[in-house]
Amino acid sequence: MKAVTVPRFGGPEVLRVAEVPDPVPGPGEVRVTVYAAGVQPVDLSVRAGLAPAGVEIAPGLVPGNEFAGVVDRLGPGTEGWAVGDEVLGFRLLGCSAERVVADGARLVRKPAGMPWEQAGALSASGQTAHLAFEQLKVDRGDTVLVHGAAGGVGTIAVQLARARGVTVIGTAGERNHDYLRELGAIPVTYGDGLVERVRAVAPQGVDAAFDAAGRGALEASVELVADRDRIGTVVDYPGAGRLGVRGIRGERTAARLAELVGLWEAGALRVEIADTFPLQRAADAHRLVGTGHVRGKVVLVP
Repeated sequence: MKAVTVPRFGGPEVLRVAEVPDPVPGPGEVRVTVYAAGVQPVDLSVRAGLAPAGVEIAPGLVPGNEFAGVVDRLGPGTEGWAVGDEVLGFRLLGCSAERVVADGARLVRKPAGMPWEQAGALSASGQTAHLAFEQLKVDRGDTVLVHGAAGGVGTIAVQLARARGVTVIGTAGERNHDYLRELGAIPVTYGDGLVERVRAVAPQGVDAAFDAAGRGALEASVELVADRDRIGTVVDYPGAGRLGVRGIRGERTAARLAELVGLWEAGALRVEIADTFPLQRAADAHRLVGTGHVRGKVVLVP
């Protein structure tokens, strides 16, 4: 099969589409022909040689950690799935490819009406946002500040918060302010003067802050949120340690993903796709994500 590979660590230019052996599912595993695979900022870090916590990486790896497609082979003893099932799922690395093997317990059935690009882009950003609000104890009546609210994680975070009856203030460039209003957030421009701008639109105060952007977001958050245990980041872990706030980490689960799919089916969740690229243009996909100004998600379509 064809897969995006990282022959050596570096910038987007190091990516190569290569022929690699077809993966073979083991006990309890399912092989999926991939129709869409989201590109996450963590994929860029892995490509550059920066491993996620507790993970060893080496040149030759295939990036990607979310996918959607059709089951084409079952491993021994696998139950609950059949060849031809349409699914979405996740695994650590290996998803930017024509086929992927995953634990059958990490798959969720794809709704018939869900576009493939959206299915392939939901798991990573959706579960990250869901996990963050769980750890930050975000609930009805709160006012929450979401940094990077127009990005892949931020877009889902805004909608999850609104579904919980939360007032959301979202940081973004001005070109994305109308978009955030559509999602139900109060937009503010990031950068110098952010603290004052947030206080102006939230005189009642801010209960929690979620950083999906970096670039000084945590420093602003500690000025706005009294309880540092309710400030969290998924991008600035060194800053979290320095400031005594949460570095959001946790396990993705099929149950969490199924809840997100249910919200999509109910019309309560929108998956915004900024652009799609074939595997052969994976480097362009990485460059676009690397700008830090993507509205929603970038997706590879094998």
